[in-house]
Amino acid sequence: MGNIATHTQLIKTEAKRLGFLSCGVSKAEFLEQEAPRLENWLNQNMHGQMSYMENHFDKRLDPTKLVEGSKSVISLLLNYFPSETQKDPDAPKISKYAYGQDYHHVIKSKLRQLQEFISEQIGEVHGRAFVDSAPVLDKAWAAKSGLGWIGKNSNLLTQKVGSYYFIAELIVDLDLEYDTPVTDHCGTCTACIDACPTQAIVDPYVVDGSKCISYFTIELKEEIPSDYRGKFDDWMFGCDVCQDVCPWNRFSKSHNEPLFNPKPELLEMTKKDWEEITQEVFSKVFQKSAVKRTKFSGLSRNIDFLK
Repeated sequence: MGNIATHTQLIKTEAKRLGFLSCGVSKAEFLEQEAPRLENWLNQNMHGQMSYMENHFDKRLDPTKLVEGSKSVISLLLNYFPSETQKDPDAPKISKYAYGQDYHHVIKSKLRQLQEFISEQIGEVHGRAFVDSAPVLDKAWAAKSGLGWIGKNSNLLTQKVGSYYFIAELIVDLDLEYDTPVTDHCGTCTACIDACPTQAIVDPYVVDGSKCISYFTIELKEEIPSDYRGKFDDWMFGCDVCQDVCPWNRFSKSHNEPLFNPKPELLEMTKKDWEEITQEVFSKVFQKSAVKRTKFSGLSRNIDFLK
């Protein structure tokens, strides 16, 4: 099978060529530290109605149960920080990650190319690609692979880069050189905790998902509880507050992935345009967007809630 160090370098170089921000590798093994943390979080119902979080507990913590014979978890980051944001300061806001085309499709295609490259260059390697769509603890693997540390807002943070990126994995049955985790650089900063409009960061490093604006505007299918009225800071899909205030995001540079560029009308829409949005406009603006998850009815509910 050749040299482990050479294979690792080949994969990292190709990942860069495909446009990934960075690539790190860790040993495919049981996530011992994460197990009690995840169990505790679920027991306290911090997942709200995201019942899928309760499924596949073992698989979430052990990649060898997802990919038989797996040896390595290759973690990848892809930048999505936009060069421009919505123009009207009073308009309802959309999380920056949802400006362009649905990231699942964009990243899956890059991961497929990386898998093909591995097969061509190294030989028959079995593995699976994951983009936030299977029971994989993305942030834990990325941290284990040295790509950043998990911050007090429970996002992965990276020095000189920030946190506006997607995380994806290839879990493969190939021995590679493993990276080591980096140290936590949050220090005494509590910017994210202080700024969260719904106080969803209940302790440093612990987010109560059932109180998060992203949960209410995307995951919750029923009416938003009225006691949160006036606390959404104008977010209609997702929320970026804990990232926007994070000092490490001063270093964010805009992405160069054309598929993540928004339709110009999305940035131009005024508060009035959003409040009068029709199914037709929704379908056009969000044609291939992750926003389609909420459907027109969900987005309308969110916009009404902000009035």
